[in-house]
Order: sequence, then structure tokens, then C-alpha cells
Amino acid sequence: MTEPQVGMAQGEGRPGSSLRGALADIGRCQLLSLAALAVCGAGALVIGALLLLPIGIGFLLLPPAAAALRRVSDRYRDWAARWTGTVISPPQPLPSRQAPPENSTGRHGRARALLGDAGFWHDLRWAWAEPSTGALLAAVPLALVEYGLFGAAVQPFVWRLLGDGNWYAFILVDSTPTMLAALLLGLGFVTAGFKLAPTTLRLHARWSRRLLAAPRTTELVRRIEHLAGSRADILDVQAAELRRIERDLHDGAQARLVTLGMTLDEATRLLDRDPAAARALLHEVRATSQRALQDLRELVHGVLPPILADRGLGDAVRSLALDSHLDVRIETALPGRLPAPVESAGYFAVAELLANAAKHSGAPEVHIRLSHTDGALRATVTDEGRGGADPDGSGLQGVRRRLDPFDGTLVLHSPPGGPTTATLEIPCASSSPKTSSSSGTD
Repeated sequence: MTEPQVGMAQGEGRPGSSLRGALADIGRCQLLSLAALAVCGAGALVIGALLLLPIGIGFLLLPPAAAALRRVSDRYRDWAARWTGTVISPPQPLPSRQAPPENSTGRHGRARALLGDAGFWHDLRWAWAEPSTGALLAAVPLALVEYGLFGAAVQPFVWRLLGDGNWYAFILVDSTPTMLAALLLGLGFVTAGFKLAPTTLRLHARWSRRLLAAPRTTELVRRIEHLAGSRADILDVQAAELRRIERDLHDGAQARLVTLGMTLDEATRLLDRDPAAARALLHEVRATSQRALQDLRELVHGVLPPILADRGLGDAVRSLALDSHLDVRIETALPGRLPAPVESAGYFAVAELLANAAKHSGAPEVHIRLSHTDGALRATVTDEGRGGADPDGSGLQGVRRRLDPFDGTLVLHSPPGGPTTATLEIPCASSSPKTSSSSGTD
């Protein structure tokens, strides 16, 4: 079974498994190398503005220079998320885009606020390091491919023209056999470059995250705001869920039970004078009781599926696969049971993602992988459909709201043409140190 692609929330993007994907990864490395020039330019503008602060001109130049640097760093954050799934939390908006402090006005006030902004200094530190580290890292697979193409596509035609001293790597190309050796070595360099490009992009994204991620104080403020919003959402969801259960009970099982009682009363009155009619009513009572029982089972299933409570998340997801018209391949590596609220949130989130794939992807097959690593439940749902999924759609927003109370995350990678990979993570501890792994097709 082909393992579905996982790990996007930790910065592990899908490898370029096809020629198109490999060429795209090489093109991205080329773009990163060239974009280092823009980083150098924006960083130089900021440094120049800082140097000119003592004579006053710097106060005018610093806000637009900092804004240009922020646009470049935001572009890198966007590339890291789209290419590898590495989410780099942005800092607070620059003071130059906000109202100046109360005790200062105009550009002078915004420049002073910039000097006290931690996000601005994070961007400047990254601009200083990126050209000499990240750009060189991105150039490694590109250099391998270009040097390999010289050996594989150029040496066979020009080696006689180059004369003595024509070395390709460690091979002196002065005959047909050595030319063929250079050709094979060039192909090896090209292959190595293609294979190395996805890993290089992931390493570059991790490097960028270390330098560009929002300062810790910003993260703490956002976490407090997020928890406050999550608390309000939880209260709203609980109230809505209680109303739904009450409505379903009133319109479903309760109505059937009322009907059942009335039918029993009628059967009791007919029992002596019309036994046949009473018997028919009792048959109707039996059917009504079965329908009421089915309503209650469906209601309970919507609150907590019995198989989830009895056998855990892995088997519950397999039951989802059995009910789906898609060919669902499941791989589990879960260390026993997880906390019940986490299993419930993971189950309903995977159910929503599987339903979205069935409705919108157009893919005949879906891969689901469940694992527990680094103290978090990770579920990845991958389909080879048409792609282009809307990350702000109502279904995915519902999944995010379900994960919010657990500080969980959902990362979507869905380029046009596919594949679509949705990875959710829920921090949690396992109740068992023993890991059970299984895989199969349902």
C-alpha cells in the first residue's frame, strides 16, 4: 500500500514524486536563489534608513523600507506554507501601517515605533542571514542539476572541441569511454539534484521558520485571544448541540413513544371485543417501538458513535470507510487509546474531511493515516482529485472550530490539479505506551 503523505503541519511537504513535481521543486529552488536579491535590496534599504536616522532623513525612509522588507518576508512565509506546508506565524502588523503612538505624530512617530517593534528586528535579522545561508542551501540541488546537464547533454557533443585538460568532475574526458562515463555521472548529478530538491525546500522552510516566526510575546498574546474566542465558540456549540438533541428527541423518539402509548391504550380497549384489531395494533406498536429505538440509536451515534467508545479511533475511522462509496485506504499507528474527547474530535474531523473528498474532489481513492507522534494525534487525509479546495470553506471552518478547544491545527495543501492533503493535529497524551500499527483497504 502506498503510504499517504503526512507531516505537513511539521513542515514536511510532499516529495516531487513525478517529473512534473521534480521540475516544480527545482524551479522553486531557482526562485529562492533569485529572490535572495530582493531580500538583499530590501535589507539594504532598511540598513541605509537606520544609518541616516541621525540626520533626520532616516525617519522618512524607514517606514517604507520596513514595509518593503515585510512584503518580501511575507512572500517567503507564503511560499513555505504552499510548497511544504510549513506554517510560519506572522508577527504583528508593522507600526507604520497603524496609527502612530499618542506621544508622536507622522513618520517620525512611526519610525520610533518601528525601532521598538520586535517583528521589525526579526525581519531584519532574517534579511541579514537569508542570502548567505538559505539562498546557498536552495542553490545546492539547482547546481547539481545544471552541472549534471552539462555532463549529460553537453559533453557528448563538445568534448572533442575542448581539447586536452577537459575535466568533468574527476573524469578526464579525452575519449569515447570517458565521455560515456561523464554522461553517466552527469545523469547521476541530475538525479541527485531532483531527489534533493524536496528535502532542501523543507530544510529551507524550517530555517525560515526559526528566523521569521512571530516573537514569543506575540504568540502569547495571540494564544490568549485564541483561547478567549475558543471559549465563546465552545459555549455556542454546546448550546446549539443541546438544542439539536432536544429538537431531535421531541420530533423523533418522543413523538413515536407518545404514539406508541396511545396505540397501546387503543389496543387495550379492543382486546376483549375485537382481538384481531387489538393484535394488529400490537403489531403496529412493535414497529413503532423499533422505529423509536432506531431514532435513539441515530441520536446517540451523532453524539458519540458506539464503535468509537468501545473500540477506539482506528476502528471508528474504518467504519467510516465502510460507509463511503470511495476506495478508502487506512493506515494506523496509534499507541492504544487516546483521551475520549480527543478521539471524538478526531473522528468527527476525519468524517468531515472524508465527506468533503467524496463530494468535491472527484477522486476514486482516499488515503487516511492516523498516528501519534511528539505528543499529538495526527490525521492525514489525502486524495488524488482535482484540487483547488477552498481553505475558508464552511466545512473546513467547522473542522477548525472543532479542533480549537484542543489547541489543534488543520493545514490544507490543495494546488489546482491535486492532490489535496489535509493534515490535522491535536496535542494529547496517549493512555498506553504500546503502539499498535495496522493498515488496510476498506
